[in-house]
Amino acid sequence: MEEYMIDLNEFAEGALAAKVNAELEKVLENIADPNTDPKKNRTITVSIKIHGDEKRDVLNTTVSTKVKLEPMKEVETKLMMGADNEGNIIGKELRSGVKGQMFLDNEGDVAQDDGEKVLNLREKRS
Repeated sequence: MEEYMIDLNEFAEGALAAKVNAELEKVLENIADPNTDPKKNRTITVSIKIHGDEKRDVLNTTVSTKVKLEPMKEVETKLMMGADNEGNIIGKELRSGVKGQMFLDNEGDVAQDDGEKVLNLREKRS
């Protein structure tokens, strides 16, 4: 077996390997997230800082890691702007696709353009 000066698995009492593994876990979670682009590169950076003293017989070493992940993909939506009865500016998300148009929501109920239910068809059938 080849002899190494330093075994990186045991370096800093195993802290280097533990830090790299923790960052790798973040990378894998980020790639698995369907809201990110799986083809973009993620980066794990390992930094080992070493400096000695005047005797040059003992070296102080600092180990650190950092990770660069892919941000979540942008999501686009439309907002409708208006005013309430007191004249305060308000905004609501446009859910129907066209301002002023009613639609059937995911539950099959009739809703206004902002998603507010107009008629709950399940209650009506009962």
